[in-house]
Amino acid sequence: MTSWSTQERIDIGGVLLDGDLMLPEHPAGLILFAHGSGSSRHSPRNQIVATELHEYGFATLLPDLLTPEEELADARTGHLRFDIGLLADRLIGLIDWVRDHPPTAALPIGLFGASTGGGAALVAAAARPEAVRAVVSRGGRPDLAGPALIEVRAPTMLLVGEHDTEVLDLNEQARNSMRITAELRVIAGASHLFSEPGALDQVSEEAAGFFEMHVATAVSQ
Repeated sequence: MTSWSTQERIDIGGVLLDGDLMLPEHPAGLILFAHGSGSSRHSPRNQIVATELHEYGFATLLPDLLTPEEELADARTGHLRFDIGLLADRLIGLIDWVRDHPPTAALPIGLFGASTGGGAALVAAAARPEAVRAVVSRGGRPDLAGPALIEVRAPTMLLVGEHDTEVLDLNEQARNSMRITAELRVIAGASHLFSEPGALDQVSEEAAGFFEMHVATAVSQ
């Protein structure tokens, strides 16, 4: 499959964020990633998921949601990684950029959020219902989406490890409070980081299949 990758520097309200954009020749849609607590666009777990999405023909954008200076400050204090309002605003700005960027402007969009990025992705989906076709959360914190959770209209899949019991409880509560039908998939034998053999492969396959059903179909509509 022919594809090309670029590193983008994206202006979000005067803040410059770096992002890695991969575009296949005939993309089925674009999946925008929201990394989790203390992570970045280089997250090895998100890279694994992105690779599977490429096999399904999806374009991907893996951005940093914090600037290098903010990452340094957050490494010391941890105060930004749970600032869901800030992270969601950045993600909304990235959605708007994707829709204005000529190579990606016509593509239907899905969001893949991990950990706190899952909460930010749901807030962004609620804010841009006309743009976001589906959301997948990996080990996410949908509870952190707050009141926006019940405003989400995009089909949503919540992927949680069997042994990530606290997060699993939070995801069950979030699913039950959402107005749309959200799928909760429990990955057997997996912990929060899905480091067990085969766990991330299962996450990748579940996410790719869900996006294929809800995002790729929008190309032909």
